[in-house]
Amino acid sequence: MQSAVNQCVVADVPKNVSVESGHTPPIPGNSHYHLPFFRLTPSETHTITNLTSLNHNTMTEPTDPIMSSRTFVIGSRASKLAVIQAEIVRSTLIEHFPSHTFTLNLMTTEGDKNQSQALYLLGGKALWTKELEVGLLEKEIDLIVHSLKDVPTALPEGCELGAIMEREDPCDCLVMKEGLTHQTLDELPEGSVIGTSSVRRVAQLRRLYPKLKFADVRGNLNTRLAKLDDPNGQYAALILARAGLVRLGFGSRITGDLKSPTLYHAVGQGALAIEIRKGDEITKSIVAKLIHQETNLACLAERACLRVLEGGCSVPVGTETISSADTGTLKLTGTVTSLLGDKHVEITDEATVKTVEEAEKLGERVAKQLIGNGAKSILDEIGSAKEERLKKEQAVSEQSGSS
Repeated sequence: MQSAVNQCVVADVPKNVSVESGHTPPIPGNSHYHLPFFRLTPSETHTITNLTSLNHNTMTEPTDPIMSSRTFVIGSRASKLAVIQAEIVRSTLIEHFPSHTFTLNLMTTEGDKNQSQALYLLGGKALWTKELEVGLLEKEIDLIVHSLKDVPTALPEGCELGAIMEREDPCDCLVMKEGLTHQTLDELPEGSVIGTSSVRRVAQLRRLYPKLKFADVRGNLNTRLAKLDDPNGQYAALILARAGLVRLGFGSRITGDLKSPTLYHAVGQGALAIEIRKGDEITKSIVAKLIHQETNLACLAERACLRVLEGGCSVPVGTETISSADTGTLKLTGTVTSLLGDKHVEITDEATVKTVEEAEKLGERVAKQLIGNGAKSILDEIGSAKEERLKKEQAVSEQSGSS
């Protein structure tokens, strides 16, 4: 405002005049700016000239870096589901910040390239994120859209989660082969093959359905559904995340939901997360508009539990969170199940949770209770089994190479 006052010609104001600041109506033609007026003592006079000729175009509002127009590059995997999820984020950001431009940069990750090996042999969740995070740190992109369940609990140095969006239904669901009339796993004949790449699902379901067989199935959703519906294929049904099916428009293929206590979902399942560079305050302020507080606290509690257990994509850790808006409490259930389904540890705890710190404390407490009740021995067994299978696959590979 001082620059505006300096453009007025103030004449004949004696040095002994007392002046008070007030406000006049807006400058003609500009509703955003007001000039101070001066209240003089009754014995003095004061003249301000050239007020009406003041060039209000020379006055500018302070620049807000968040509102200044610029382009943000959104990084995403190139799969159809990942692109749909990135577009969800992009359209929401455009709605909040129409003056900005948001573009997509699609990348192929190691997890996308390797469609043959079982997931739990491939090295954890960084399979889906590493290439994107390199682009983020090298400033090729400004933010990354992830399925939160694919994001490691420990991010690379220089990266952080900027937002967790409102969660879709996080449950898993049953998809039967076309032509079969069965509606539940209980109805399937003994020996029926269920397709899933998740050891969490296999471990939990094998505990309850020992008569069924489980086989790995990889590929994008269209590929997996084609394998399921192949008349000569081995699969009677698939277990898939409901959120992904719905986002891809395959909700009609869902035969039924598999919820607790039958099947506890993966940590972060159903939620989209935005990863950003640490120190990029503008992007952080932009994506903060997407935070859904209830989902944020629930998912951070789940991730804290998994972080203490040191579980990755290949570890059978199941969770469920139930929030109460009335009381502000969060109930968290954590489970760890052996690969054969013969050992299972389950803990439920709750607390008043209103901050990130309180959410993470709850998750850590549940993890420590799981460990105290036998989860560590189960996780150690899984680690040993994984190492043994990797050695066998490496030996087979070397033998094939030498022949």
